[in-house]
Parts: sequence; structure tokens; C-alpha cells
Amino acid sequence: MTVAQAERKASPLQVAKAVFWSFFGIRKRRDYETDSVQIKPHQVIVAGLIGAAVLVVSLILLVHYVIGKLT
Repeated sequence: MTVAQAERKASPLQVAKAVFWSFFGIRKRRDYETDSVQIKPHQVIVAGLIGAAVLVVSLILLVHYVIGKLT
């Protein structure tokens, strides 16, 4: 990895992609190494909280939808 690549900051889309795949526990070593250099810890924390909130809200909506269909 060159110095220019190491100094690049990750875009919000790259952070979201890394957090999404980490929810499943699937990451390529190459992607992990790139992410560990470019993504800052605070970016991961914020994206993880947002991802967890989206997951919880979508599960709640799914349960309400299924319960509504059964009654």
C-alpha cells in the first residue's frame, strides 16, 4: 500500500459497506486491510449505531406487518 492510499479517508459509502459486511461477519482480508487504514474508529461507531438502529426498526416494522396480516 502506498503512502497516498494510506492517507486517503474513507467515504461514508465505504464505511457503510464495511459495517454492513461486518454485521454478517464476512470480510475479505484485502478489504479489511484497506479499511483498517482508511476508516477511523469514530466512523465505525457512528455507522454501527445507525446500522443497528435501521436493523431494529426494520425488524419491528416486519413484526407489525406480519401480525397485522394474521389478525
